[in-house]
Amino acid sequence: MKKLLAQIIKFGAVGFLCFFIDYFIMVGLTELAGIPSLISSGCSYTISTIVNYILSITVVFDADKEANKAAQFIIFVILSLIGLGINQLIMWLGTDWLEGLMLQSQMLSAFARYAYMIVKIFATAVVMVYNFITRKIFIEKH
Repeated sequence: MKKLLAQIIKFGAVGFLCFFIDYFIMVGLTELAGIPSLISSGCSYTISTIVNYILSITVVFDADKEANKAAQFIIFVILSLIGLGINQLIMWLGTDWLEGLMLQSQMLSAFARYAYMIVKIFATAVVMVYNFITRKIFIEKH
């Protein structure tokens, strides 16, 4: 139980770091480069996934040192692509929903253009839980 708790804490620390990488790249690409948030979210997610892979196999999970690294990375990428799909679906549906809700309120309508920033926090939390469970199952040595 102590090992699992320590692992969850490490995963959380790596997750926070990768969240900040993901979030600030997304906001930078959207706000500074004018890239639509759905595209910038996909780009930022990809970059943070690479960082997350490196940290996950070196710091968080007891990855099999004898395992085929190419196969291990392919599994990680497949799991991450599913996570990206979940992220993008939440971003698409959540941003449309929250923007609509904000535009209906005169007090919040000025903030509707920032709805994607709020939705990204929720999307990240959902994908983080998915990532921990699937990586624990498929990446960690049993």
